[in-house]
Amino acid sequence: MNDDKKAPVDNETILLTLDQIGQTIDIMTNVLGRLRGYITEHMDDTEQLDCSREHYQHSNSNTRH
Repeated sequence: MNDDKKAPVDNETILLTLDQIGQTIDIMTNVLGRLRGYITEHMDDTEQLDCSREHYQHSNSNTRH
């Protein structure tokens, strides 16, 4: 794009845009943190369920002998 076709942008517009970008990043960071927490909890629950299944299967295999 040629320099003469660019619309002039004042400092206030730039600052407002940067503020909006900063707010968007803050929100996205919050959402990512919540998703990480959810996944971590879900993984912990899944691991506990897997351990319970293995223990149950191991217990059952010992009683059959």
